[in-house]
Amino acid sequence: MAATPRTFTRLAARTTPINSTLRLTATRNPRLLALECQTFRSSSRRGYASGSNAKSSPIGYYATFAALAAAGGAGYFYLNNGGIAEVKKGSSGETRGVFTPRKEDYQQVYNEIAKLLEEKDDYDDGSYGPVIVRLAWHCSGTYDKQTNTGGSNGATMRFAPEGDHGANAGLKAARDFLEPVKEKHSWITYSDLWTLAGVCAIQEMQGPSIPWRPGRTDRDVSMCTPDGRLPDGAKDQTHLRAIFGRMGFDDREIVALSGAHALGRCHTDRSGFQGPWSFSPTVVSNDYFRLLLGEKWVWKKWNGPKQYEDTGSKTLMMLPTDMALVKDASFKKHVERYAKDDGVFFKEFSDVIVKLLELGVPFQSKEEDRMTLKTLGG
Repeated sequence: MAATPRTFTRLAARTTPINSTLRLTATRNPRLLALECQTFRSSSRRGYASGSNAKSSPIGYYATFAALAAAGGAGYFYLNNGGIAEVKKGSSGETRGVFTPRKEDYQQVYNEIAKLLEEKDDYDDGSYGPVIVRLAWHCSGTYDKQTNTGGSNGATMRFAPEGDHGANAGLKAARDFLEPVKEKHSWITYSDLWTLAGVCAIQEMQGPSIPWRPGRTDRDVSMCTPDGRLPDGAKDQTHLRAIFGRMGFDDREIVALSGAHALGRCHTDRSGFQGPWSFSPTVVSNDYFRLLLGEKWVWKKWNGPKQYEDTGSKTLMMLPTDMALVKDASFKKHVERYAKDDGVFFKEFSDVIVKLLELGVPFQSKEEDRMTLKTLGG
Protein backbone atom coordinates (compact mmCIF):
# COMPACT_ATOMS: atom_id res chain seq x y z
CA MET A 1 0.00 0.00 0.00
CA ALA A 2 1.50 3.29 -0.98
CA ALA A 3 2.16 5.79 1.77
CA THR A 4 0.02 8.89 1.84
CA PRO A 5 0.77 12.16 3.64
CA ARG A 6 -0.42 12.56 7.15
CA THR A 7 -3.37 14.85 6.84
CA PHE A 8 -4.82 14.48 10.28
CA THR A 9 -4.59 17.27 12.83
CA ARG A 10 -6.14 17.05 16.25
CA LEU A 11 -9.22 19.13 16.83
CA ALA A 12 -9.56 21.43 19.79
CA ALA A 13 -11.40 20.16 22.86
CA ARG A 14 -14.72 18.70 21.82
CA THR A 15 -17.85 20.60 22.77
CA THR A 16 -20.37 18.14 21.32
CA PRO A 17 -22.81 17.23 24.10
CA ILE A 18 -23.26 13.62 25.14
CA ASN A 19 -26.84 12.46 25.02
CA SER A 20 -28.84 9.27 25.29
CA THR A 21 -29.78 9.19 21.63
CA LEU A 22 -26.28 8.66 20.23
CA ARG A 23 -26.38 6.11 17.43
CA LEU A 24 -24.32 4.89 14.50
CA THR A 25 -23.63 8.36 13.18
CA ALA A 26 -24.28 10.43 16.25
CA THR A 27 -21.79 8.58 18.41
CA ARG A 28 -18.97 8.80 15.97
CA ASN A 29 -16.25 11.17 16.93
CA PRO A 30 -16.53 14.06 14.41
CA ARG A 31 -12.82 13.97 13.69
CA LEU A 32 -13.12 10.31 12.72
CA LEU A 33 -15.70 10.83 10.01
CA ALA A 34 -13.19 12.57 7.80
CA LEU A 35 -10.82 9.65 8.19
CA GLU A 36 -13.12 6.81 7.17
CA CYS A 37 -12.84 7.23 3.42
CA GLN A 38 -9.07 7.23 3.46
CA THR A 39 -6.53 4.43 3.42
CA PHE A 40 -4.56 3.07 6.39
CA ARG A 41 -2.80 6.20 7.48
CA SER A 42 -5.81 8.49 7.52
CA SER A 43 -8.41 5.87 8.38
CA SER A 44 -6.73 5.24 11.68
CA ARG A 45 -3.58 3.38 10.98
CA ARG A 46 -0.48 4.50 9.11
CA GLY A 47 0.24 2.30 8.55
CA TYR A 48 9.07 3.93 12.00
CA ALA A 49 31.64 3.42 17.55
CA SER A 50 34.02 1.79 15.63
CA GLY A 51 36.52 -0.39 17.59
CA SER A 52 40.12 -1.50 17.20
CA ASN A 53 41.06 -4.35 14.88
CA ALA A 54 43.59 -5.70 17.37
CA LYS A 55 43.05 -9.29 18.54
CA SER A 56 42.15 -9.83 22.16
CA SER A 57 42.84 -12.78 24.46
CA PRO A 58 40.05 -15.34 25.10
CA ILE A 59 40.01 -14.39 28.78
CA GLY A 60 39.64 -10.73 28.01
CA TYR A 61 36.92 -11.41 25.46
CA TYR A 62 34.78 -13.57 27.70
CA ALA A 63 35.11 -11.09 30.55
CA THR A 64 33.95 -8.36 28.20
CA PHE A 65 31.08 -10.49 26.95
CA ALA A 66 29.94 -11.25 30.49
CA ALA A 67 30.10 -7.58 31.41
CA LEU A 68 27.97 -6.67 28.43
CA ALA A 69 25.41 -9.32 29.27
CA ALA A 70 25.19 -7.97 32.81
CA ALA A 71 24.74 -4.48 31.44
CA GLY A 72 21.38 -5.47 30.03
CA GLY A 73 22.02 -4.76 26.38
CA ALA A 74 24.40 -1.81 26.58
CA GLY A 75 26.32 -3.35 23.68
CA TYR A 76 25.64 -6.17 21.23
CA PHE A 77 28.23 -8.87 20.40
CA TYR A 78 28.27 -12.07 18.43
CA LEU A 79 30.97 -14.73 17.97
CA ASN A 80 32.77 -14.96 14.67
CA ASN A 81 36.13 -16.19 13.35
CA GLY A 82 37.35 -18.06 16.40
CA GLY A 83 36.05 -15.83 19.15
CA ILE A 84 36.85 -12.34 17.90
CA ALA A 85 34.24 -9.89 19.11
CA GLU A 86 32.33 -8.16 16.36
CA VAL A 87 28.93 -6.62 15.94
CA LYS A 88 26.43 -6.80 13.17
CA LYS A 89 26.46 -3.72 11.02
CA GLY A 90 24.40 -1.04 12.73
CA SER A 91 22.29 1.72 11.27
CA SER A 92 25.15 4.15 11.89
CA GLY A 93 27.61 2.03 9.92
CA GLU A 94 29.49 0.30 12.75
CA THR A 95 31.10 -2.97 11.68
CA ARG A 96 33.42 -3.88 14.56
CA GLY A 97 33.53 -3.27 18.28
CA VAL A 98 30.58 -2.48 20.53
CA PHE A 99 27.37 -1.29 18.91
CA THR A 100 25.55 1.08 21.23
CA PRO A 101 22.16 1.95 19.71
CA ARG A 102 21.23 5.62 19.53
CA LYS A 103 17.92 7.37 19.08
CA GLU A 104 18.22 7.27 15.30
CA ASP A 105 18.64 3.48 15.45
CA TYR A 106 15.42 3.13 17.42
CA GLN A 107 13.74 5.51 15.00
CA GLN A 108 14.71 3.13 12.19
CA VAL A 109 13.13 0.23 14.08
CA TYR A 110 10.02 2.35 14.63
CA ASN A 111 9.88 3.17 10.92
CA GLU A 112 10.14 -0.51 9.98
CA ILE A 113 7.18 -1.31 12.20
CA ALA A 114 5.14 1.61 10.87
CA LYS A 115 5.81 0.58 7.29
CA LEU A 116 4.63 -2.94 8.02
CA LEU A 117 1.48 -1.55 9.62
CA GLU A 118 0.91 0.41 6.45
CA GLU A 119 1.61 -2.43 4.05
CA LYS A 120 0.00 -5.41 5.79
CA ASP A 121 -3.76 -5.10 5.93
CA ASP A 122 -4.70 -8.78 6.20
CA TYR A 123 -5.93 -8.54 9.78
CA ASP A 124 -9.07 -7.35 11.60
CA ASP A 125 -10.47 -4.14 10.13
CA GLY A 126 -7.41 -3.88 7.89
CA SER A 127 -4.87 -3.22 10.63
CA TYR A 128 -2.46 -5.10 12.88
CA GLY A 129 -2.26 -1.98 15.06
CA PRO A 130 -4.76 -3.02 17.76
CA VAL A 131 -3.27 -6.49 18.25
CA ILE A 132 0.22 -4.96 18.50
CA VAL A 133 -1.04 -2.66 21.28
CA ARG A 134 -2.54 -5.71 22.97
CA LEU A 135 0.83 -7.51 22.79
CA ALA A 136 2.61 -4.58 24.44
CA TRP A 137 -0.09 -4.36 27.11
CA HIS A 138 -0.18 -8.09 27.89
CA CYS A 139 3.58 -8.50 28.08
CA SER A 140 3.68 -5.58 30.54
CA GLY A 141 0.51 -6.23 32.53
CA THR A 142 1.85 -9.32 34.29
CA TYR A 143 3.82 -7.20 36.76
CA ASP A 144 3.43 -7.84 40.48
CA LYS A 145 4.76 -5.02 42.65
CA GLN A 146 4.90 -7.23 45.76
CA THR A 147 7.28 -9.77 44.24
CA ASN A 148 8.74 -7.48 41.56
CA THR A 149 8.14 -10.19 38.97
CA GLY A 150 6.60 -10.06 35.52
CA GLY A 151 6.28 -6.97 33.37
CA SER A 152 7.75 -6.20 29.98
CA ASN A 153 11.31 -7.03 31.03
CA GLY A 154 11.92 -10.53 29.69
CA ALA A 155 9.48 -11.06 26.79
CA THR A 156 8.64 -14.41 28.37
CA MET A 157 5.49 -14.72 26.25
CA ARG A 158 7.87 -16.23 23.68
CA PHE A 159 7.58 -19.47 25.64
CA ALA A 160 4.63 -21.84 25.79
CA PRO A 161 3.76 -21.59 29.49
CA GLU A 162 2.99 -17.89 29.16
CA GLY A 163 2.22 -17.68 25.45
CA ASP A 164 -0.48 -20.32 25.94
CA HIS A 165 -2.29 -18.48 28.73
CA GLY A 166 -5.92 -17.92 27.78
CA ALA A 167 -5.58 -14.14 28.02
CA ASN A 168 -2.81 -14.26 25.40
CA ALA A 169 -4.78 -16.19 22.80
CA GLY A 170 -4.29 -14.71 19.35
CA LEU A 171 -1.12 -12.79 20.19
CA LYS A 172 1.05 -15.12 18.10
CA ALA A 173 -0.17 -13.05 15.14
CA ALA A 174 1.39 -9.94 16.69
CA ARG A 175 4.63 -11.70 17.61
CA ASP A 176 4.96 -13.16 14.10
CA PHE A 177 4.20 -9.77 12.57
CA LEU A 178 7.27 -8.33 14.32
CA GLU A 179 9.68 -11.15 13.46
CA PRO A 180 10.92 -9.54 10.20
CA VAL A 181 11.81 -6.42 12.20
CA LYS A 182 13.70 -8.49 14.77
CA GLU A 183 15.57 -10.31 12.00
CA LYS A 184 16.62 -7.04 10.39
CA HIS A 185 17.54 -5.34 13.68
CA SER A 186 18.79 -8.32 15.67
CA TRP A 187 20.50 -6.10 18.25
CA ILE A 188 17.18 -5.05 19.80
CA THR A 189 15.74 -7.29 22.50
CA TYR A 190 12.28 -8.76 22.05
CA SER A 191 11.13 -6.96 25.18
CA ASP A 192 12.24 -3.59 23.84
CA LEU A 193 10.85 -4.43 20.41
CA TRP A 194 7.40 -5.38 21.67
CA THR A 195 7.01 -2.27 23.81
CA LEU A 196 8.37 -0.01 21.08
CA ALA A 197 5.91 -1.62 18.66
CA GLY A 198 3.06 -0.78 21.03
CA VAL A 199 4.20 2.85 21.11
CA CYS A 200 4.43 2.86 17.32
CA ALA A 201 0.95 1.38 16.86
CA ILE A 202 -0.66 3.91 19.20
CA GLN A 203 1.02 6.87 17.52
CA GLU A 204 0.36 5.59 13.99
CA MET A 205 -3.33 5.08 14.83
CA GLN A 206 -3.63 8.81 15.51
CA GLY A 207 -2.98 8.47 19.23
CA PRO A 208 -0.86 10.67 21.50
CA SER A 209 2.92 10.72 21.56
CA ILE A 210 4.30 8.10 23.96
CA PRO A 211 7.79 8.77 25.40
CA TRP A 212 9.78 5.52 25.49
CA ARG A 213 13.22 4.29 26.52
CA PRO A 214 15.12 1.04 25.91
CA GLY A 215 16.86 -1.11 28.50
CA ARG A 216 14.82 -4.31 28.76
CA THR A 217 16.49 -7.72 28.58
CA ASP A 218 15.16 -11.03 27.31
CA ARG A 219 14.83 -13.83 29.83
CA ASP A 220 14.42 -17.59 29.65
CA VAL A 221 11.44 -19.86 30.22
CA SER A 222 12.08 -20.05 33.97
CA MET A 223 10.88 -16.44 34.30
CA CYS A 224 7.43 -17.04 32.80
CA THR A 225 4.67 -15.62 34.99
CA PRO A 226 1.77 -17.69 36.36
CA ASP A 227 -1.59 -17.54 34.64
CA GLY A 228 -4.27 -15.24 36.04
CA ARG A 229 -2.37 -11.95 36.23
CA LEU A 230 -4.30 -10.28 33.40
CA PRO A 231 -7.90 -8.99 33.65
CA ASP A 232 -10.89 -11.25 33.11
CA GLY A 233 -13.53 -9.35 31.14
CA ALA A 234 -16.35 -11.31 32.77
CA LYS A 235 -15.64 -9.87 36.24
CA ASP A 236 -16.55 -6.66 38.08
CA GLN A 237 -14.88 -3.58 39.61
CA THR A 238 -13.50 -5.56 42.56
CA HIS A 239 -11.56 -7.72 40.14
CA LEU A 240 -10.32 -4.68 38.21
CA ARG A 241 -8.95 -3.07 41.36
CA ALA A 242 -7.28 -6.31 42.42
CA ILE A 243 -5.59 -6.88 39.04
CA PHE A 244 -4.50 -3.31 38.38
CA GLY A 245 -3.76 -2.60 42.03
CA ARG A 246 -1.26 -5.47 41.99
CA MET A 247 0.59 -3.52 39.29
CA GLY A 248 0.36 -0.24 41.20
CA PHE A 249 -2.43 1.58 39.34
CA ASP A 250 -5.11 3.73 40.97
CA ASP A 251 -8.74 4.22 39.86
CA ARG A 252 -7.93 7.07 37.46
CA GLU A 253 -5.17 5.07 35.80
CA ILE A 254 -7.40 2.00 35.52
CA VAL A 255 -10.00 4.03 33.60
CA ALA A 256 -7.37 5.68 31.40
CA LEU A 257 -5.89 2.30 30.42
CA SER A 258 -9.36 0.98 29.69
CA GLY A 259 -9.62 3.61 26.97
CA ALA A 260 -7.51 1.30 24.80
CA HIS A 261 -10.76 -0.60 24.25
CA ALA A 262 -11.54 1.96 21.57
CA LEU A 263 -9.23 -0.31 19.55
CA GLY A 264 -9.74 -3.79 18.20
CA ARG A 265 -12.41 -6.39 18.79
CA CYS A 266 -13.07 -9.63 20.66
CA HIS A 267 -13.16 -13.07 19.03
CA THR A 268 -15.16 -16.11 20.06
CA ASP A 269 -12.21 -18.41 19.35
CA ARG A 270 -9.98 -16.48 21.77
CA SER A 271 -11.75 -14.78 24.68
CA GLY A 272 -15.17 -16.19 23.84
CA PHE A 273 -16.59 -12.69 23.48
CA GLN A 274 -17.45 -11.21 20.10
CA GLY A 275 -17.36 -7.79 18.45
CA PRO A 276 -15.75 -4.32 18.59
CA TRP A 277 -16.16 -1.71 21.31
CA SER A 278 -16.36 1.23 18.91
CA PHE A 279 -17.32 2.10 15.35
CA SER A 280 -13.72 2.97 14.47
CA PRO A 281 -11.62 0.17 16.01
CA THR A 282 -8.36 1.26 14.38
CA VAL A 283 -8.37 4.85 15.66
CA VAL A 284 -7.22 5.91 19.13
CA SER A 285 -9.96 8.20 20.44
CA ASN A 286 -12.17 8.87 23.46
CA ASP A 287 -15.16 7.24 21.75
CA TYR A 288 -15.05 4.28 24.12
CA PHE A 289 -16.02 6.61 26.97
CA ARG A 290 -18.59 8.49 24.90
CA LEU A 291 -20.23 5.24 23.93
CA LEU A 292 -20.25 3.91 27.49
CA LEU A 293 -22.21 6.97 28.60
CA GLY A 294 -24.24 7.76 25.49
CA GLU A 295 -25.52 4.39 24.36
CA LYS A 296 -28.06 2.15 25.99
CA TRP A 297 -26.51 -1.21 26.76
CA VAL A 298 -28.41 -4.47 27.28
CA TRP A 299 -27.39 -8.10 27.72
CA LYS A 300 -26.72 -9.75 24.37
CA LYS A 301 -28.98 -12.70 23.63
CA TRP A 302 -26.71 -15.44 22.37
CA ASN A 303 -25.03 -18.70 23.35
CA GLY A 304 -21.72 -17.10 24.30
CA PRO A 305 -20.50 -15.62 27.59
CA LYS A 306 -22.39 -12.70 29.11
CA GLN A 307 -21.65 -9.45 27.30
CA TYR A 308 -23.56 -6.28 26.46
CA GLU A 309 -24.66 -4.90 23.10
CA ASP A 310 -25.89 -1.46 22.10
CA THR A 311 -29.61 -1.21 21.40
CA GLY A 312 -29.11 1.11 18.46
CA SER A 313 -26.92 -0.59 15.89
CA LYS A 314 -26.57 -3.92 17.74
CA THR A 315 -23.04 -4.12 16.33
CA LEU A 316 -21.05 -2.95 19.36
CA MET A 317 -20.22 -4.76 22.58
CA MET A 318 -19.12 -4.04 26.11
CA LEU A 319 -17.80 -6.50 28.66
CA PRO A 320 -18.91 -6.68 32.29
CA THR A 321 -15.59 -5.03 33.26
CA ASP A 322 -16.37 -2.17 30.86
CA MET A 323 -19.79 -1.58 32.37
CA ALA A 324 -18.21 -1.65 35.83
CA LEU A 325 -16.59 1.67 34.94
CA VAL A 326 -19.97 3.40 34.81
CA LYS A 327 -21.55 1.46 37.66
CA ASP A 328 -18.81 2.40 40.13
CA ALA A 329 -18.92 6.07 41.19
CA SER A 330 -15.16 6.43 41.58
CA PHE A 331 -14.53 5.03 38.11
CA LYS A 332 -17.44 6.87 36.48
CA LYS A 333 -16.17 10.36 37.27
CA HIS A 334 -13.09 9.64 35.18
CA VAL A 335 -15.17 8.13 32.37
CA GLU A 336 -17.09 11.41 32.29
CA ARG A 337 -13.91 13.51 32.23
CA TYR A 338 -12.48 11.57 29.31
CA ALA A 339 -15.76 11.52 27.40
CA LYS A 340 -15.96 15.32 27.55
CA ASP A 341 -12.38 16.08 26.55
CA ASP A 342 -10.20 13.85 24.40
CA GLY A 343 -7.24 16.13 25.10
CA VAL A 344 -7.44 15.24 28.79
CA PHE A 345 -7.77 11.58 27.89
CA PHE A 346 -4.80 11.65 25.53
CA LYS A 347 -2.54 13.26 28.12
CA GLU A 348 -3.43 10.83 30.89
CA PHE A 349 -3.50 7.84 28.54
CA SER A 350 0.03 8.65 27.39
CA ASP A 351 1.24 8.94 30.98
CA VAL A 352 -0.26 5.65 32.05
CA ILE A 353 1.02 3.79 28.97
CA VAL A 354 4.55 4.99 29.80
CA LYS A 355 4.10 3.69 33.33
CA LEU A 356 2.70 0.35 32.13
CA LEU A 357 5.52 -0.33 29.69
CA GLU A 358 8.16 0.40 32.34
CA LEU A 359 6.78 -1.69 35.21
CA GLY A 360 9.53 -3.73 36.83
CA VAL A 361 12.25 -2.76 34.35
CA PRO A 362 15.65 -2.15 36.02
CA PHE A 363 16.62 0.75 33.79
CA GLN A 364 20.13 2.14 33.90
CA SER A 365 18.87 5.27 32.16
CA LYS A 366 16.92 8.11 33.78
CA GLU A 367 13.34 9.16 33.12
CA GLU A 368 14.59 12.24 31.32
CA ASP A 369 16.33 9.94 28.84
CA ARG A 370 13.01 8.86 27.37
CA MET A 371 12.73 9.56 23.66
CA THR A 372 9.73 10.58 21.60
CA LEU A 373 9.97 9.00 18.18
CA LYS A 374 8.45 10.57 15.08
CA THR A 375 5.49 9.09 13.24
CA LEU A 376 6.17 7.77 9.79
CA GLY A 377 4.93 10.94 8.12
CA GLY A 378 5.94 13.27 10.92
